[in-house]
Amino acid sequence: MSKKDYTLDYLLDLDGEIAEIGDGYWVKFSVHRVKDEDTRRPHGIKYSLTLHNEQGERVLGYDNAHSPYENKKAAFFDHIHKGARTKEYSYSNAEKLIEDFWSDVNKYLER
Repeated sequence: MSKKDYTLDYLLDLDGEIAEIGDGYWVKFSVHRVKDEDTRRPHGIKYSLTLHNEQGERVLGYDNAHSPYENKKAAFFDHIHKGARTKEYSYSNAEKLIEDFWSDVNKYLER
């Protein structure tokens, strides 16, 4: 039996939120429950948390909305987009996802 994630409701409440964060950058949250948990989305949600630049281009993204590799069937869906690079993300709970996303947003903006 898995441990209940009490922060999941907070993450789900962010669905549809778009917020300007300064200097033309903005973030967007898309979070939905999935009908059936499976091996690719064992936490029961489909999510996309993204940072966009002033041209509207995604410069950072955390998601599990699709397979992280084109033309390959991955055993996982959770991953991070940093520019053109993609790497696996180890999802543990909603709180950690939000914390990791904002940490990377802050690092990106400090550059």
